[in-house]
Amino acid sequence: MYIKTIRKYCIAEHDTHTYFRLSESYRDEHGIARQRMVLGLGRLLELPDFDHKILFLERLNELIKGRPTLFSCKEERIEQLAQHYYAQLKLKKKLDMAPEVVDDVDTVKLNTLKNKNIREIGAESLCYQALRQLGISHYLKTRGWDDEQVRLAATHIISRTVYPASELKTVSWIKENSAVCELTGYDPEKVTKDKLYEISKKLYEEKSGLEKHLSRCTNELFNLQDKIILYDLTNTYFEGRMKNSKMAKFGRSKEKRSDAKLIVLAVIINSEGFLKYSDIFEGNTSDCSTLKTVINALNKTAGQTSWKPIIVMDAGIATEENIQFLKDEKYDYLCVSRSTLKDYKADTDSLPVQIFDKRKQPIELLNVRVENDTDNYLWVKSEAKALKEKSMNDQFSSRFEEGLRVIQKGIASKGGTKKTDKVWERIGRLKEKYSSTHQFYDVTVSDNGKGTATSLGFEKKAEITIDDKAGIYFLRTSLNGKEEQTLWMIYNLIREIEYTFRVLKTDLDLRPIYHKTDEASMAHLHLGLLAYWLVSTIRYQLKLQGINHGWSEIVRIMNTQKMVTTTIENTKGDTIQIRQCSEPSEDVRLICSKLKYRQIPMPRKKYVWHTDEIFKNQKSDCQFVMDG
Repeated sequence: MYIKTIRKYCIAEHDTHTYFRLSESYRDEHGIARQRMVLGLGRLLELPDFDHKILFLERLNELIKGRPTLFSCKEERIEQLAQHYYAQLKLKKKLDMAPEVVDDVDTVKLNTLKNKNIREIGAESLCYQALRQLGISHYLKTRGWDDEQVRLAATHIISRTVYPASELKTVSWIKENSAVCELTGYDPEKVTKDKLYEISKKLYEEKSGLEKHLSRCTNELFNLQDKIILYDLTNTYFEGRMKNSKMAKFGRSKEKRSDAKLIVLAVIINSEGFLKYSDIFEGNTSDCSTLKTVINALNKTAGQTSWKPIIVMDAGIATEENIQFLKDEKYDYLCVSRSTLKDYKADTDSLPVQIFDKRKQPIELLNVRVENDTDNYLWVKSEAKALKEKSMNDQFSSRFEEGLRVIQKGIASKGGTKKTDKVWERIGRLKEKYSSTHQFYDVTVSDNGKGTATSLGFEKKAEITIDDKAGIYFLRTSLNGKEEQTLWMIYNLIREIEYTFRVLKTDLDLRPIYHKTDEASMAHLHLGLLAYWLVSTIRYQLKLQGINHGWSEIVRIMNTQKMVTTTIENTKGDTIQIRQCSEPSEDVRLICSKLKYRQIPMPRKKYVWHTDEIFKNQKSDCQFVMDG
């Protein structure tokens, strides 16, 4: 402890006086050094000079350290003053009155040692501290939620993040496998699947406010400005018929599940991977039809700002109508051109630029211009992409030719398809299946003039090579086209949103949906988005420290830390029970230290059950059963 001086102006006396405070330094839960006042000492007018104040502090420290009667100061007024403030510290309970720390030593019977009630706590603790960092519980309390609802909501969000499963399985996991309730303070015996369903729906009612709070909170925590935002959509399918659903519709499934009804999830994230806005659409909604709705909603959510972010989007959204809408709204944008440019010329003011991606593979960039078009275009050629597309083209060509040979065999064999119209119908279906390949082939069918095909021939077109445009694509933007490398790097941020969808669908198990009502389905998706907030908060901080683990790997590492109850008997017959966390492994210590989170989630708890002594002439409570 030390004495801290402050200067205050006294209005009544028109003078400035010096006041003294007894203060101490400490480190908070993140290891940051801070100061706090222990006791106000006033102006210490009883002590005339600085030397007396030093003697006073030394004497007070002696008393605080547990030596109140062994020594006394020669200066009577210093001793009286020190005793007075020492009494004030005790009265205000600012001191731990134990004079010394005694080791907790006991003699025990090792053969009675047992470990039980072992629960996972590492990953749960990580998510719990991220949830506190984001202030979710505090926000819910400001919305009028009581403590029990807040604890249940925290339990459910953490459970979804660590163990994404159905509500029924989550109940079993909470009660049998996890120590999450010990962190949140919710009674595990009260957890039921119906309560989890209800709290999910109640959280969905707070969706708009929660998104605004979390967006503002992450920007303040990590000093983000959202100069670039990424927009994309995905869909997930239902396991069930969803007869009475207004949201579940048949559409184009990104998972090739054309047999199942879908629901569309649209998200906007910033370049760091944090969600800014999300919306849910009917399953048959096309990607390009959602941009106006989402941008208008984002404008209302973000409020008035002096600048607007750059919109990065995929080719499926970048229709001419949507691009014109962004121009009208004064947004800059960057996307892949929906069509391959034919009539373009290299910009005379720019030169080809070669860069290398993360895998050290070369990529060529060139700024090009299109006549009567005010947008800037960036010609991009990737050797790795070219090799991949050539391999795919060879595979598609081989399969297309194999399909034509099957039709050819049917014409020549007995019982095969020989009618000319049926043969062309089969060829049409084959062309539909290989739409990017058939345009490079000439296919002819000969018949006998009576509607019966006699032969089929095909050959590749000589003037066109399928691999000429492999690995080449064009970026379209309203930004300055002179910064080729910057434009390419901005567009590659779209991979961040691809990772977001991968985490949501796989790690957080949003695919498929088993719920039977729209209300439950929307709550399910929103719960997954809340879980993603925890994931992105943890992963962003780790990436800043050079740790790039995926979420499933982080959970695996953290799950090595357990909560264990140990029971043992001492030589007196007493039962000692200790509930504590296992020591963190080196990987767990590394992750926690990088995040500045606690490595030991909970303090150790000790309980002792004393055996009642049986004195002479006192009857025992034990009953003995004897043979005979």
